[in-house]
Amino acid sequence: MITNVRCTPAVRAIFVANLVAQMAIVVTGAVVRVTNSGLGCPTWPECVEGSYVPTTRQAETWHKYVEFGNRMLTFALVVLAVAAIVAVIADMRRRSRLGLPSRRVLLLLACIPILGTVAQAVLGGITVLTGLHPATVSAHFLLSMAIIAGCVALVVRSRDPGDQPVIMLVRREIRVLTWGLVAIAGVVVLLGVIVTGSGPHSGDPLSENRFSFDPRTVSWLHADVVLLFLGLLAALLLALRLTDAPTGARRAAWILTGVAVAQGAVGYIQYFTGLPIVAVIVHVTGAVCVWAAVLFVPAAERSRG
Repeated sequence: MITNVRCTPAVRAIFVANLVAQMAIVVTGAVVRVTNSGLGCPTWPECVEGSYVPTTRQAETWHKYVEFGNRMLTFALVVLAVAAIVAVIADMRRRSRLGLPSRRVLLLLACIPILGTVAQAVLGGITVLTGLHPATVSAHFLLSMAIIAGCVALVVRSRDPGDQPVIMLVRREIRVLTWGLVAIAGVVVLLGVIVTGSGPHSGDPLSENRFSFDPRTVSWLHADVVLLFLGLLAALLLALRLTDAPTGARRAAWILTGVAVAQGAVGYIQYFTGLPIVAVIVHVTGAVCVWAAVLFVPAAERSRG
């Protein structure tokens, strides 16, 4: 009798779409910020008082369309988030017909995109109403990182045949090193947010709300932690090689390495070229990719079901 079965490819595709969409809206949010369009729609939930869409009477020029376009993407996230819940329920019914456990953990994880999107919409409104205060802008970004983590977990667990037993494919020391790497990646993301909040990209030409930190000092600190991250990553690659770890674990670590090295290069380029808009957008894209990639590594070091 069948005791374990993975989610169907169609269901997994919906989960992957949620992950990609949540990563994409972070990048579009960066476009809003670096183009000084953060207050292109100066009110919330309306774009301008009396209208939910941009109007010709607004003082804002093309900035209003950039900000409004980013807001509209929220509806796409909602559609995908609802689709994820529907897909999980359909999969649970399929498993029930086969006499298999329902795997309610997938339903809990599938709720993260919709709950996170609603929270982001509220926080986005607070961000606008507070004049793009750096604390709320930073919280907006960090919440996206948390949602992405939830989406990664959903994608990973949907590939597992079941939930039990959990079998570790690498030594305990490597698992500790891997989770340490994840923790340092979180610190890198946090410091990156502080660097951005201390720099010139406040999100609106009339808004001077920034953290009071010296941009050069926090940039150096951010770079130092990045070097620590890369050092730990090199140690992980060596440990996986010496212990003859599974191919999947080594592949995940090498993918992370490629993305992280490219991201580090872009970081130095944008710093020494005066933070050009394109470089900043690419750097934010890289940050999101590194965060997602590092979260896939622990999953590659164990099996479920």
